[in-house]
Amino acid sequence: MSKLKTKSSAKKRFKLTATGKVLAGPGRKRHNLSQRTQKAKRQNRGTQVLCPMDARTVKQWLPYGLPR
Repeated sequence: MSKLKTKSSAKKRFKLTATGKVLAGPGRKRHNLSQRTQKAKRQNRGTQVLCPMDARTVKQWLPYGLPR
């Protein structure tokens, strides 16, 4: 059987933890920030753990995990 391809966009945007959870940067950070409250912008920093359904989709894009 041939090798599966890793989605290049997923390589750049997600990280896998040692326990198998998927970390991602939150969206809505690029423009129209003046319309958002300061609290919303502050809580949007860093990374977030994806919900299990989204994590399953991302793991399909990364069949061999992330390259080190």
